[in-house]
Amino acid sequence: MMKGDSEFSYAKNSRIQKRVVLAAKPIVEKAVREVCIDLHPQSMVIADLGCSFGANTLLFISEVITTICEDYNNTIKESSMEVQFFLNDLPSNDFNHIFQSLEQFEQLITQDCACKGLQPPPHFVAGLPGSFYTRLFPCNSVHLFHSSMSVTWLSQVPEQLDGSMNEGNIHIGATTPPSVAKLYQNQFEKDFSRFLQMRCMEIVPGGRMVLTVAGRKSKDVFNAGGTTTIFDLLSQGLRILVAEGRVAKEKLDSFNIPVYCPSADELTQLVQQCELLDISDIQLFEMDENRMHDSEQAEGTTAAHTAGQSMSATLRAATESLVASHFGEDILEEIFMVFARNFTSYIESEVEKSGITIITLYLQAKH
Repeated sequence: MMKGDSEFSYAKNSRIQKRVVLAAKPIVEKAVREVCIDLHPQSMVIADLGCSFGANTLLFISEVITTICEDYNNTIKESSMEVQFFLNDLPSNDFNHIFQSLEQFEQLITQDCACKGLQPPPHFVAGLPGSFYTRLFPCNSVHLFHSSMSVTWLSQVPEQLDGSMNEGNIHIGATTPPSVAKLYQNQFEKDFSRFLQMRCMEIVPGGRMVLTVAGRKSKDVFNAGGTTTIFDLLSQGLRILVAEGRVAKEKLDSFNIPVYCPSADELTQLVQQCELLDISDIQLFEMDENRMHDSEQAEGTTAAHTAGQSMSATLRAATESLVASHFGEDILEEIFMVFARNFTSYIESEVEKSGITIITLYLQAKH
């Protein structure tokens, strides 16, 4: 993710991710309450995996503290429970941005609780760099794991996917060979199974997990709705730049984004194969096309133009480092400018629009 507070930073371009956090809020609140009631921890350990940085990271912490705050003052006052948050992401994440925001965040939390006549529990926040596809915590030490829109990212580009196997595409597109789609599927199965295996070692018996991913409603791996559309339009833009001689065809053919959108059935099957977790709930919702990219419309521009600029900035914030390392920084502006035009044309077209499918898994560790 793009660091800092610049125009194309993740902190300034993560509206979609914020909506996902808010949509999962009822399940997060339920998980927090059930951990308090069922496990009675003196010190609750909560880990946010793939936390990124910016307002969304602090939004999750705020939701947890507010939930505990209400229960803490009403039902578990005697326990004087403390809360330890671990914020995990890759070492390249902008952890400094988080730490620099904490003082103001604490003031706001204290004020918010005081307005309700409540007292927040003692809580502590620490950063934990590292891949969540590896072990991160001691055995039986975490009460609640949370991850929002992060497990969608694979640990790597699918193994054995190289050269021009996915010619003209950067993801699973309409012209992607089924063999390439299968490589993506296999990589996700391998990664998600490992993710669950690691967490099962670290979670306390009876602990909870709330995992939210960009997924798909269809069993068809080629149809991930709005996510497929976004990557198709980026591929289309790169093909235009290849035709203009601005990008080498070999560069496009060898670039694949390590993202996979699973179906609810795939997730369910992998959790069941793990055998150490129960599925308490699984929910799907679709972020409709009209709300995916709402932002303030500049005077003299169309809603479609604003949508194109907004979605381009959102995509750039999430993928710029990948794109720049492969194609070079000199071409970045053109790549995302062409994408913005393509997305604007897509919004203006008569084609039926697809939203982004979001899947939230609520899991409980077996005793």
